[in-house]
Amino acid sequence: MNLSELLRAVLPGNRFYAEKFAGLDPDTVSLSELPFTTKAELLVDQVAHPPYGRALTFPLNRYTRLHQTSGTTTGQPLRWLDTPESWSWMLDNWDRMFRMIGLRPDDRLFFPFSFGPFLGFWTAFEAATRAGLFILPAGGMSSSARLRYLLDHSATIVFCTPTYALRLAEVAAADGIDLASSPVRMLVVAGEPGGSIPGTRKRIEAAWGARVIDHSGMTEIGPAAIECADRPGGLQIMASAYIGEVLAPDRGLHNESPIGELVLTTLGRVGSPLIRYRTGDLVRAIPNADGLWLEGGILGRVDDMIHLRGNNVYPSAIEAVVRRFSEVVEFRLEIDRSATLANLRIEIECTPSADASQIVERLGRALRDELLFRADVVAVPPGSLPRFEMKAQRIIKR
Repeated sequence: MNLSELLRAVLPGNRFYAEKFAGLDPDTVSLSELPFTTKAELLVDQVAHPPYGRALTFPLNRYTRLHQTSGTTTGQPLRWLDTPESWSWMLDNWDRMFRMIGLRPDDRLFFPFSFGPFLGFWTAFEAATRAGLFILPAGGMSSSARLRYLLDHSATIVFCTPTYALRLAEVAAADGIDLASSPVRMLVVAGEPGGSIPGTRKRIEAAWGARVIDHSGMTEIGPAAIECADRPGGLQIMASAYIGEVLAPDRGLHNESPIGELVLTTLGRVGSPLIRYRTGDLVRAIPNADGLWLEGGILGRVDDMIHLRGNNVYPSAIEAVVRRFSEVVEFRLEIDRSATLANLRIEIECTPSADASQIVERLGRALRDELLFRADVVAVPPGSLPRFEMKAQRIIKR
């Protein structure tokens, strides 16, 4: 499906876009003539027209699936409905991704989380089921129980967040389990930039003795990008499923922009489409024959930028430095904007055998040398920082 076909399918039934694109001809309009869509205006629309808003192409009785965002950024979750046809389109995207990452018919896929209303890996789970692959659902268990389940049933592929991959490795070490000798050969991670952060990636791969494959998706966008098995270090957005653009700060749209905000149009999610959607993801994009290649994966969130005494830094850049210190088990960022100048406090939790004061000094020096800012690095007692099963919430803003 191309842009004109999408617009003809969506209009005029989709009241949100019928109003937004009033006066535009679907057969002649170009992509650049269409206004952007933002999460903020979708949330406003859902408040004004509860509970699902007007961004729906068909009558409500055509929809069979409901998912929603976590609401961690705005405090209000964005609800998203799908028709069977739109849901099938997302499963088709995973079929292509399974081939791109080199999944085999004899693989056993392990999903170690409880399914909720977030989209999460729901589509991967159902695509794998539809493809006849062996599925190991592991919700409603403790981390220790999940590890035993994984080993008992010889799982080969694990789907989780980078944070939870590290948490499982931490629990395995405490339980005396050698994950590196398990049958797991690959971890597909999503929900955070960590899968493409070298330090985080290296730590996961060392603990598991397995390849990390990064993936990116959103509840309202669907499964959008995957790291190819033969091309590590970035994400591929498929041209057959999405139109990808990059909005460069202060310079407008440039498909060859070195860095900017990712803008996506869903070409097959007709029941609940998004057209020129500003994802909020910061990327470095390179066009290729298959769509857009995102070098280094998702670099961070546009709204997560931290301004520190003239320097702009993203949490993913801080994580890249922190994760190089193997003695640091977990960390948290606390941003205090109560004064004229923002202050950053980094809490680190070290292994019991580490010299915490020495790690604090070394990490502080590394941040100054590489990111050119000073932060208050503080060691906290082992086990005091929260652990996360899904997307980590390591940033506290005051």
